[in-house]
Amino acid sequence: MPLAIERRKPTCNRSPEGIRLSRHLSASLVNAAVPTTFPATWLRSVGIVLAGSTLVAVCAHVALPLYFTPVPLTLQPFAVLLLGLLLSPRLAAGTLAAYLAEGALGLPVFAPSPLAFGGMAHLFGPTGGYLLAYPLACALISLLWRRSNRTFTAAALSAAAGNLAILIFGTLWLAVLTHASVQSLLTISVLPFLPGDALKIAAAAAIAAGRERLRRRSV
Repeated sequence: MPLAIERRKPTCNRSPEGIRLSRHLSASLVNAAVPTTFPATWLRSVGIVLAGSTLVAVCAHVALPLYFTPVPLTLQPFAVLLLGLLLSPRLAAGTLAAYLAEGALGLPVFAPSPLAFGGMAHLFGPTGGYLLAYPLACALISLLWRRSNRTFTAAALSAAAGNLAILIFGTLWLAVLTHASVQSLLTISVLPFLPGDALKIAAAAAIAAGRERLRRRSV
């Protein structure tokens, strides 16, 4: 008894204009189009990193020296907190790592120092612990914020956690450099900055929460 042989038609796709395209040709067209998005994404990330590091540098120069501590009051932490709330963890850490690299290369991005530290030496000075904590703190803020319900309270708590990490690193660094007592360390590295840090946390959280509300309305 003869067997009926079923002949399959070659699979094909249709373009929006109704032209029949083979699967192989369709895959080739897709693969040819995908790489064009990579340079655009890469350039966008580079632009964000440069803009973010510039923001930190500008805020670093808004500084008020304090006579009783080698650590000045600056707007630098505000920029770090804000970038953590606005960027992804990877971009946040990369932006602050780029900022530290710029300073290490000698660019005038760090806060003015009465000790005339510059370049790599600044990272080993009294404020080195604060500076080296920035990439980690910024990534931590971003991670906590993205896992929250993205309200003002969540933004404030995320920023506060990152700010606490910065203060801890800065205090430990000064402890190694000065061998001061715990009370002295708190006096020169933590307590003078708490009121200003509270304002910076509130401001960064308000901006992040407002941006999130606008994003939800536009969806």
